Amino acid sequence: MSVIELWVYLSTSPLLWLTATLGAYVIADRLSQRVDRNPIANPVLIAVLLLMALLKISGTAFPVYFEGAQFVHFMLGPATVALAVPLVQNFAEVRRNLVPMLAALAVGSLTAVSSAVAIAWLLGADTTLIASIAPKSVTTPIAMGISERLGGLPAVTAILVILTGIIGAVIVTPLMNLAGIRDWAARGFAAGVSAHGIGTARAFLVNPVAGTFAGIGMGLNGVITALILGLAVAFLA
Repeated sequence: MSVIELWVYLSTSPLLWLTATLGAYVIADRLSQRVDRNPIANPVLIAVLLLMALLKISGTAFPVYFEGAQFVHFMLGPATVALAVPLVQNFAEVRRNLVPMLAALAVGSLTAVSSAVAIAWLLGADTTLIASIAPKSVTTPIAMGISERLGGLPAVTAILVILTGIIGAVIVTPLMNLAGIRDWAARGFAAGVSAHGIGTARAFLVNPVAGTFAGIGMGLNGVITALILGLAVAFLA
């Protein structure tokens, strides 16, 4: 059997694309380690680029790829729930910062939703696209559900969520350093609210306390964003 024939056979197997997804992330993570976790060398961004190149070269359609990679997508839910573990481990620190956290959550969530909607509206986006953009700062499983309920396109929302997370994870460290914010709880919470799961993963790489507060920010932002958008739709209806 030639290499081409072998590839044609394997490309129809869901296991191939699950392996490719995990392999791309392992390579990306190793590259990130080599450059001492530089924010620009984000493992998710590198893995996405590697997979895009592989799909383009092989001529593989996204539905075929996703048939194998959907297990990783499914694990987003359990991974989000598992963030409760560091929350319990650092509960005393969380309780001490409860009031500033709630204030930051309210401001951050409102800013994320209103700025996205306002910019899309000013650029002439239709209601379907605006509904798809609105929850872009929420973790993927929640954002796609919100988008669908609002009449948006969940697939578009997923892309925007990933882009938001990657951009946030890349700029969060230099931005916090530039602003002179040294408190790990504040840095982590900001990353979780603005860059959801990808920002949370970056925060855990930098500091465990930052990762804990990023997970809290991500979870709470999902809840408050759903409430904000739900109330807005009810009010405008």
